[in-house]
Amino acid sequence: MNGELKLYLNKDSQMTEQQNNPLHGLTLQTILETLEAQLGFEKMSQQIKINCFISDPSINSSLKFLRKTPWAREKVEQLYLSTIRTSAKQKAKKPTEAFVWPDLTKDNPDKNS
Repeated sequence: MNGELKLYLNKDSQMTEQQNNPLHGLTLQTILETLEAQLGFEKMSQQIKINCFISDPSINSSLKFLRKTPWAREKVEQLYLSTIRTSAKQKAKKPTEAFVWPDLTKDNPDKNS
């Protein structure tokens, strides 16, 4: 019984660790597709100098390389996080139209005249 309890505690602690991970639940393919849609392979290759982004780039070739190369995958994940943060900040900074009070005197004639 103690072994079962320990197993449940380990699962809970793993879930707690993942709550603050913004990449949790995202596949590498989803990350690449998002980056490709937002930046394109040309800008991706300027940010991260790897051949799968420079020479005949595609999602499939990038997936194959990044799955075998942890250092490159980490750089792509960091690029994804910075891209998402930047786009979120830009959305938050969109200017809103200033509120203009309606002129109520146009419809109601002045009682004093």
